[in-house]
Amino acid sequence: MPTKTTPKKPTNRKRTTARRKKLGARKPIARTPKGGSLVDRAGVWMAIRLATHAQEYMATTVSRKDAAILRITHEGCPTCNGNGQIFTKGKDGSFTGSKPCPAKPKTQKVSRLKVAIASRFGTDRSTGLIGWTCPCGSKEKPRYRDAKLATKALRNHETKKHGGQSVGGAWYAQVTEEAALQPSQPLPAAPSPVPQIAEQVV
Repeated sequence: MPTKTTPKKPTNRKRTTARRKKLGARKPIARTPKGGSLVDRAGVWMAIRLATHAQEYMATTVSRKDAAILRITHEGCPTCNGNGQIFTKGKDGSFTGSKPCPAKPKTQKVSRLKVAIASRFGTDRSTGLIGWTCPCGSKEKPRYRDAKLATKALRNHETKKHGGQSVGGAWYAQVTEEAALQPSQPLPAAPSPVPQIAEQVV
């Protein structure tokens, strides 16, 4: 009788350790300066500059159109003298603020052609707008609709150039000839001259 043979247990095959693949030589990576190459940075700077300039130009154009509409609708108004808004003055004669004219407009509808001509041509295209000046020499021509916007622009300039400290900047308004001849408040009397004291060195 043949002897029973027991089946052999499968032996666990020893796994060979994975060989580490030898990496090839790395290709040199072209390093660019932070923010891109010089040409890219110049292009981004130019795009931002053009966008800022276009935004300011559009804001100025809208302000000129608004001022032209007020001038046309308030033409001959005795309250604002055809300016469309009233600029208040302090005791020293300097402008202190602005407010809309309380009188009813003479006309309710204005031709778009008249507004376009009045806001783009002639010396009166900035009449009714406000600008600002700073003792450091910086200034902006009249391009703001009211004193609040002009004051905000002046404060931004003081923050950037003077550390947020006021150095005596002020804003000014361009008004019609009729409004310039009739100031809203009488100017104070001229101050008496200060006597000069001669110092003698002993």
